[in-house]
Amino acid sequence: MNATLRELLEAQAIRPTGQLRPLSGGDSAAVYALETSQGQVIVKHDKAERLRGEAEGLCALKGACKTLIVPEVLGLYEEWLLLESLPTQPSEPASDSVLGEGLRELHSAIGEAHGWHQDNACGRTPQPNAPLKDGRAFQRERRLLPLSDACFQHGLIEQALRTRIEHIAFQLEDWLPGTPASLLHGDLWSGNVLVTTRGPAVIDPAVYRHYPEVDLAMLTLFGSPGRAFFDAYWEGDAPADWPRREALFQLYPLINHLLLFGASYRSGVERCVAVLESYSR
Repeated sequence: MNATLRELLEAQAIRPTGQLRPLSGGDSAAVYALETSQGQVIVKHDKAERLRGEAEGLCALKGACKTLIVPEVLGLYEEWLLLESLPTQPSEPASDSVLGEGLRELHSAIGEAHGWHQDNACGRTPQPNAPLKDGRAFQRERRLLPLSDACFQHGLIEQALRTRIEHIAFQLEDWLPGTPASLLHGDLWSGNVLVTTRGPAVIDPAVYRHYPEVDLAMLTLFGSPGRAFFDAYWEGDAPADWPRREALFQLYPLINHLLLFGASYRSGVERCVAVLESYSR
């Protein structure tokens, strides 16, 4: 076992009783399960600054939301992070309602500006979070333009599509209201939602403050929670402009997936661009 990890375990009075067992699902960090004298724990190995950001994000989520389960940070030392292991179980209808209630609770934690006090990452992509008062400017300057520029520089989109994305980014003030900045999970795709024996849980955050629809749009991007989730979250019908907001806030993660995983995500980017353009005709 790595000497630094052993130091971390010893500092937390945790004695390993087995070997590190690799787990699937991590896009960047190496993730392991480890049996110990205190039961199973999760061990993550990555760059120290990324793990510090994850640990801080988990603590922020736990402090803001009591309804959702957030794994406890057990220890952090250099390139190793220890987390509580959450026993999972099959999904059940009540889970969607609790997830909706919990996400509404999380998003009610409001900050003064959009962004975060430090940058983090979404997957392996650096995510600039320098705060801006106006969320529309934040979406343009910290999300859409940097990612579309990166895709252009890597030859993943041509100038015409880049120009269409820029046009959307500079039209946000025409239709998207300014709003206070909600605390977000920041990378809430379905793989980062677990159904545990204690209720729905969220893992692997990329925390910042922005429009709450960021989390909703990510949840519906690769599948979707059931109707009970939306009934609980909105406490009624969806807002009239939800389809437009959904397309906007799916555009950034799709551009990010295009940058990370290649041309198979280009059609998704073009779909969102076309949906958003349809509202301007």
